Amino acid sequence: MKEKVILAYSGGLDTTAIIPWLKEHFDYEVVCCCIDCGQGSELDGLEERARLSGASKLYIEDLVDDFCDNYIMPCVQAGAVYEHKYLLGTSMARPAIAKRLVEIARKEGASAICHGATGKGNDQIRFELGIKALAPDLKIIAPWRMTDVWTMQSREDEIQYCKQHGIHLPFSADSSYSRDRNLWHISHEGLELEDPANEPNYDHLLVLGVTPEKAPDEGEYVTMTFEKGIPTSVNGEKMKVSDIIRRLNELGGKHGIGIVDIVENRVVGMKSRGVYETPGGTILMEAHDQLEELVLDRATMEVKKDMANKMAQIVYEGKWFTPLREAVQAFVTSTQEYVTGEVKFKLYKGNIIKAGTTSPYSLYSESHHDADGFITLFGLPLKVRAMKMAEVKKQ
Repeated sequence: MKEKVILAYSGGLDTTAIIPWLKEHFDYEVVCCCIDCGQGSELDGLEERARLSGASKLYIEDLVDDFCDNYIMPCVQAGAVYEHKYLLGTSMARPAIAKRLVEIARKEGASAICHGATGKGNDQIRFELGIKALAPDLKIIAPWRMTDVWTMQSREDEIQYCKQHGIHLPFSADSSYSRDRNLWHISHEGLELEDPANEPNYDHLLVLGVTPEKAPDEGEYVTMTFEKGIPTSVNGEKMKVSDIIRRLNELGGKHGIGIVDIVENRVVGMKSRGVYETPGGTILMEAHDQLEELVLDRATMEVKKDMANKMAQIVYEGKWFTPLREAVQAFVTSTQEYVTGEVKFKLYKGNIIKAGTTSPYSLYSESHHDADGFITLFGLPLKVRAMKMAEVKKQ
């Protein structure tokens, strides 16, 4: 009986070419696994494509709610943002995908997992650290790093390879942006973005929304409620987290919210330029921050900022399944006990403008009668030092 390999399958050209390649070079039975994290129409027609390419089976696994509840929300509660701008859309999805790949591998009795991530990006690290943490016995196959047996270097090469193996699919060699999409965001790399000197061609590039210049001239008010740091409703309508993100994506896209052009430092050391669209995520993070301002005390806020940076680094580097992530998340969860209330804001041409925040646990007080005593104590070291200096000068 042939050994089985689980292929992380998107249906794109790379992973389609990998199917016959795995059979040819390793004589594996290839079981494809496509993880749905909210990438929408990209999943259409995958069953037939996988079968025509030589896979014995295709799993399409709906992970949207798991992704939202168990990966996105801990990062939102933490306020995790990588290098001040990146809301970790791809980074958060990879551990969720790795976990399900391992589960399918166990179910199928597979001996290996294969992914199509390139050798210069972050995803290879995120996938492989997740797999190693959950299933250290499974072999990991990364074709793009196996340059002795993976000789394809371009889309043209891959298309030709597929044709040689009787796979005639509607792929073109046309250059386009390299994109990663899920419910939280869509990332864009390639074409004019390769050179940081170039302005992005937003008319060609944007998928989820419009630029602020093309957003409506009228602002739109939005109200959200939270319970213990978790969003529960938008404009009075109670919804689960995934539906809230969908609704906020529509609102944010309409008003030009959440478009970020960043040159980030990849884990492997090189810099990478990309444009991220995160309309709903940007709104959700801002609304959560707006409520935390009201209910968290100063000392907790101070430490939580450090933990936000630490959480962002952990997730970006693919270290989700680690004791450190669990410990940081435990701290964050404890800070969310009273992050309950309602936030109101206005969306207008790329901006999220506060319009009022209320909470039964608000620490805001209009009384300032104790300020005199506090300032006397807080300023005592300065006062004592000044008096001592004055005495020294008199001598």
